[in-house]
Amino acid sequence: MKLSAPIYHLKRKAKRLSRAEGVPLHAALDRIAASEGFSAWSMLAAKAGAVTPANRLFPQFQQGDLVLVGARPGQGKTLMSLELSVEAMKSGHHAAFFSLEYTERDVLDRLRAIGVDPVQFDKLFEVDCSDAISADHIIKQMAAAPRGTVVVIDYLQLLDQRRENPDLTVQVRALKSFARDKGLIVVFISQIDRSYDPSIKPCPDISDVRLPNPLDLKLFDKTCFLNNSEVQFRAAS
Repeated sequence: MKLSAPIYHLKRKAKRLSRAEGVPLHAALDRIAASEGFSAWSMLAAKAGAVTPANRLFPQFQQGDLVLVGARPGQGKTLMSLELSVEAMKSGHHAAFFSLEYTERDVLDRLRAIGVDPVQFDKLFEVDCSDAISADHIIKQMAAAPRGTVVVIDYLQLLDQRRENPDLTVQVRALKSFARDKGLIVVFISQIDRSYDPSIKPCPDISDVRLPNPLDLKLFDKTCFLNNSEVQFRAAS
């Protein structure tokens, strides 16, 4: 059965429905799935997700990598990062999601949005939505994480919003060193500058990353940018 729109578009439609009618996101997703001829969103996601960008990209990651996932709002960067976490957990690794943007309930709802029951990975997945999130906090929380753990940080530009936190470059360097020492994969979700014009290029790139504070973007080993279901992946040369 062919979907009426790419799955990222259907997810955005469900989010709008959830906000407009005040229903939980998972219920809105099921209603969108029903309109596409599926009994539940999990069935639609399973059909659409047989081959996804995440399961193509994840095998290219290596322990110690710093990965940047960037897109404008509503283009699926959070869901992509969660899909990468799921790929890690499917292979038996742990994953952690640190968010200064969402609540734990939001994160679990977004897992359901990609057809994943959070209970399935209860022992492998942790969510931290503390206001204290910074490089030092993440390093402390992940000190005992096993090698191969995927750590998602939502999002890059919020890491140094508190004045008492070190500069962004200092924090990213610390996380890079920590990832390499511990054999972790650290994924940073990133905002894109408003000057990015999709009519000029189909996908943003490293030059479009929003940087309210200076940061050496060469610290990232791999990048993944999204726009309108277009996905561009690059590894540092």
